[in-house]
Amino acid sequence: MLTRVLISSVLMGASATCAWAERLDGLSAADVLGPAAVAPLEHPQPPARLIVDAPLAGPLRKGAVFIQYRAENLRIEPVFGPDALKVTPRIGHIHVIVDDNPWHWADASGEPVILVGLPAGKHKVTIILADPTHKPLDSKTIAFTVPAQGAHH
Repeated sequence: MLTRVLISSVLMGASATCAWAERLDGLSAADVLGPAAVAPLEHPQPPARLIVDAPLAGPLRKGAVFIQYRAENLRIEPVFGPDALKVTPRIGHIHVIVDDNPWHWADASGEPVILVGLPAGKHKVTIILADPTHKPLDSKTIAFTVPAQGAHH
């Protein structure tokens, strides 16, 4: 009995699939799925732009710096090198500099920048939006004060 039910279910599924396939016959992938998520652009892309928020107040009171950012006209992706310049829409990543240090790091996660362990006092963070070859496209610098431990405002 169970075998007949299983076979019957399989045959009904196959029949439904055939009927669905007949309705789709002659339609292109774009007709069924819509436009491709990544497609060549017909016009030049507008300039990439970086928007950076001030550190979140709650974590900052506890000494943790959470900086949210977003990019316009660029997707943050972990893809690097000159061939990645051909990707449309444009892709890139960020570089982060803390307190004008001569070193920085690159990040392609798209997640907030989180800093812990900065000493109490004034600091600044520069976030640079970069293309896949690390060429800067836009940047923003934010200044903030990490309060002394135990200090609440």
